[in-house]
Amino acid sequence: MAPGGKGTGTSLADLTRVRFTNLDKIMYPAEGITKKEVIAYFIRMAPRILPFVKDRPLMMHRFPEGVGGMEFYEKDAPAGTPEYIEIFSRWSESSGRDVHFILCNNLDSLVWLANLASLELHVTLSKASSYDFPDILLFDIDPEPPLTFDDVIDVAFVVRRHLEDAGIQPYVKTSGKKGLHIVVPLVPGYRFGEVREFVHAIGKNIAKDTPNVVSEFPRSQDPGTIFIDYLQNAHGKTMAAPYSLRGTPGATVSAPLLWDDLRHGIRPEHFNIRTMLERNDEPWRDIFENRQKVR
Repeated sequence: MAPGGKGTGTSLADLTRVRFTNLDKIMYPAEGITKKEVIAYFIRMAPRILPFVKDRPLMMHRFPEGVGGMEFYEKDAPAGTPEYIEIFSRWSESSGRDVHFILCNNLDSLVWLANLASLELHVTLSKASSYDFPDILLFDIDPEPPLTFDDVIDVAFVVRRHLEDAGIQPYVKTSGKKGLHIVVPLVPGYRFGEVREFVHAIGKNIAKDTPNVVSEFPRSQDPGTIFIDYLQNAHGKTMAAPYSLRGTPGATVSAPLLWDDLRHGIRPEHFNIRTMLERNDEPWRDIFENRQKVR
């Protein structure tokens, strides 16, 4: 039962110093899911979420009116950010100023983000303490109609084979929308440029002999293609955090999976705020104990 539910004897306010607002507000109209249920989800999933977001500069995707209403991305800590929230400041060449990123390093921070209606948490591929050096490599694989999630699964297994042939063990999760993310935890010392080149090279090799796969951005939205996106491997780029909610009608989740979970017929919407609370497996539990070389 979620914290704050009937019979627990524990209210949300007992678990955190965050001051809640509008707990009865509907955040997912199609499912009737309230902000209180969203906060309860993040509290329940905190032991799984926090190891992946800790010390990573965060971009919030906020839905103050719920899914279907106004939404916006936010990198800077908003006005009124409480003192207990950790901030990482970094000069942005494109903005010509410091950006003050949120670091979600504890339960209070996670719950505060949920109370801001930041349904989606997007994290950088490097930590604040080593911002210029990625410790995660990302393949972002998305289909264009009429291709489907089944086609994405097929391509994901091709990527897996290429990586395993190189002695690399990849991990997989749903993006929470239409595609899959394949990641590799990295040993320290890589630069973004070399990681990006590595991912791009594999994408180009796969595109040579795999129907419908494209590896170059100008073709990324061609109908009937699957783009192996290497461009997220760059400073300041982000991915949906593992176990983050997504702003979809069905309250989907970016769900870490076992490779054996991937089979034709499964869909991103099978992994949502309700079904994830029922899952006891933790496919990525030891991911950062398996850091790897890719060169």
